[in-house]
Amino acid sequence: MQKWHQIFQRNTGLNPYVWVVFYILPFYFIFRSSSTYEVVIGIIIILVFFVCYVLSFVSKGWLVYFWTSVQILISITMTLVFGYVYFALFLAFFIGNIKNRIGFFTLYSIHLVTTVISINYGFVSKTPWFITQLPFVIISVVAVILLPVTTYNRNKNDMLQIQLEDANKKISEMVKLEERQRIARDLHDTLGQKLSLIGLKSDLASKLITKNPARAQAEINDVRQTARSALKEVREMVTEMRGTRLEDEIFRISQILKAAQIEFTLEGNSELTNISLMNENVLSMCLKEAVNNIVKHSSASACSIMIEPGRTDLIVTVKDNGIGIPSETAYTRGNGLRGMWERLEFVNGSMEMKSDKGTILVIKVPNVLKHPEKEAGI
Repeated sequence: MQKWHQIFQRNTGLNPYVWVVFYILPFYFIFRSSSTYEVVIGIIIILVFFVCYVLSFVSKGWLVYFWTSVQILISITMTLVFGYVYFALFLAFFIGNIKNRIGFFTLYSIHLVTTVISINYGFVSKTPWFITQLPFVIISVVAVILLPVTTYNRNKNDMLQIQLEDANKKISEMVKLEERQRIARDLHDTLGQKLSLIGLKSDLASKLITKNPARAQAEINDVRQTARSALKEVREMVTEMRGTRLEDEIFRISQILKAAQIEFTLEGNSELTNISLMNENVLSMCLKEAVNNIVKHSSASACSIMIEPGRTDLIVTVKDNGIGIPSETAYTRGNGLRGMWERLEFVNGSMEMKSDKGTILVIKVPNVLKHPEKEAGI
């Protein structure tokens, strides 16, 4: 539960002064009574209600349900005795903020049934207070029905969004850490051994330069060849760092979909061998954008990616079981899809979208053999 003095402004967006009206209204109904005894009892009941309301926000465990039950009894009493039904709005809002699913539905059912029975009893007994405020009573009943459900669903969606953002941050940090470790391993394996060999052969050549010039020349040639080999491997490593590998992107996609509670299925091999790094990087960015759209806009519960390498093209199909494409024109204008079109056109690729019990996105990129030195631009 959130703090009671923050709950209205953060979760409803309603101006706090609107709720002040509901704070004042019960006193109006109380002072309208002719009996001083009823006025005193009514004021005590109102104060007890607000004390219980605050305690229900700051309490934990079974105490939350205890104070809520007391508030329900007070709301019934105020409805039957003084004709004041608006405490039901406070309860409806509070019940919507209960995170426990069973507790929410239990209190929601009890509150809804008791409110409806109390109001019906007031009408059956022909209490004039109910007749004069009939429109407001109807609005209160509608609010008691809808407000808890909408508040509960909004809080659940906010919680999922926060969990998704936290998961994305953790995945990003894990990927960065893994990338640092990979770079460290590659540098050690690529340069460490070869630089040690260059150092040893240089020392040997300096010793042999006067005793055996031919042998010294051979060692110097080996040093030159080792240096070129190390430079080539560094170029290849730089090329790999400049782009996003499809295998790495698939891993991030699986983690994001898992955090969004969307079932993920992969068909095919994400380790590509017959495609240039540039095309693989474009494909990875397009998949990233497509999955972001699925998480944010599709309301899907399952997503599948199928990788089909062909002789001339690599075909990747992304499918979900969400709400589909409401309008192809509106869909292509937003959500980053225009950028996907532009990236694919740059590498002579293509993209096709259609709606069939969800959304199907077919991405094609041409197969181009890798040339690490050229792609590195070194």
